Amino acid sequence: MKKPEKQSFAVIGLGKFGSHVAMELAAAGASVLAVDINEERVADIAEYVTYAVRADVCDSKAIQALGISNMDAVIVAITGSLDASIMATILAKEAGVKLVIAKAKEEMHAKILKKTGADRVIIPERESGIRVAHNILAGNFLEFIEISQRVRMVEVEIKPEWVGKTLRELKLRNKYQVNVIALKESMDSDVMMNIDPDMKLKEGMSLWLVVDKNNVERLL
Repeated sequence: MKKPEKQSFAVIGLGKFGSHVAMELAAAGASVLAVDINEERVADIAEYVTYAVRADVCDSKAIQALGISNMDAVIVAITGSLDASIMATILAKEAGVKLVIAKAKEEMHAKILKKTGADRVIIPERESGIRVAHNILAGNFLEFIEISQRVRMVEVEIKPEWVGKTLRELKLRNKYQVNVIALKESMDSDVMMNIDPDMKLKEGMSLWLVVDKNNVERLL
């Protein structure tokens, strides 16, 4: 089976929220370009991401030089400067980025970002950077819950190669380093906690898994 092409993202603004998003995306195996005007923030994150660059996002030439047009998504995580947040969003859309996700400080900021082209607006008090990162990655994750700094609980759709096989046959614990804790037969069905390990899995089913954050990439 051909290995999926690595996803690529740019995170503009490396405060607490932006740094969490960038590092979690990188930890999950994505190619991440981290950008900030603050040289110290860039230096702090450099070892955790693919590229870390100091740039003024209000400078259209600087944005063009970053080569963000081919990114799967750009996350604008700036809230300290409304002008910079708006400009980065506009320039990312003008560069042809299909998905621009922008962080807003409050509701009015969110409305402005929507009007300037943001495809999705996030207010960090409602969503953690780690959760946002995994929702961006999407893949076959239907749901993602951060249990602790190390442990994640995810709902994953049954992979095509799992259809017709049993959990006993798949040996997911050995292959992916996960614990299967529940199963759903469909999106609308109740969660089954007592799973028959010899039940054949069907298309449309999903599994709830507990996994160490370092092994999340295995599931993508």
